[in-house]
Amino acid sequence: MVENLPLVGYLVSDLCARATHLSRDDLAAAGALALVLAADAFDEELGVPFGAFARRRIQGAFLDDLRAGDWATRSARKRIKSTLAVSETLTASLGRKPTSDEIAAALGSTRAEVDAALADAARTVSTIDETVEDRVASSAVGPEEATLAAERSRYLAAAVQALPESIRIVVEAVYLQGRAVKDVAAELGVTHAAVSQRRAEGIRLLRDGLAVHYADDPTRQPVASPQLAVGRRSAYLGALADLTTAFHRPTTPHTAPVIAAAG
Repeated sequence: MVENLPLVGYLVSDLCARATHLSRDDLAAAGALALVLAADAFDEELGVPFGAFARRRIQGAFLDDLRAGDWATRSARKRIKSTLAVSETLTASLGRKPTSDEIAAALGSTRAEVDAALADAARTVSTIDETVEDRVASSAVGPEEATLAAERSRYLAAAVQALPESIRIVVEAVYLQGRAVKDVAAELGVTHAAVSQRRAEGIRLLRDGLAVHYADDPTRQPVASPQLAVGRRSAYLGALADLTTAFHRPTTPHTAPVIAAAG
């Protein structure tokens, strides 16, 4: 047993070289115990060298130790492996990432089972006593970010309010109420294309209005959208200016509202 003790260290190093996240100390302890048990169970009359016999026992102890610390059962691991294999095959054949329904159809299982297998495949486990950092980043919004967010909301609300009524109704319904274009068209008694046109024009007006009154760089001259009529754009910018005259602009750099670039 003493002569073969270095075998434990060799097998531990070989395994850890292929799986760097494993604990050398835990594997060494399991391997040493397996070596002792191998010495007790060894029978010279079988004609098998003790080194080969002990190697099999040590490797088996490694597998038992890994399985004991694994959250997933063998069946779960098998399901994860088959799901990932089918997903990779479909990705190669379709030229894109397959949907859960497509994977389920190929496996002959349900979408819920596929989603569960993919979620298990993405799961990572850490020991509860492993402390990485004794401080956690705060998710609370700081005073500066809160001030800028409130300012963006005020300017965005004013930009929407300044839109012509027929366009404002569509923008509010689609972007603020989350309604489908076809539902808005049915309610207004107009075609789907008419609603889409008003929505697109509303976005162009919002983009130009915020570029003028809420620009990242006040010294940069905003470029007018070529699709907008000059008269309508001027009237909108004037209405927006009346609504935002009283707003106070901080000097801190900021980002324009994302809805202005939507569509």
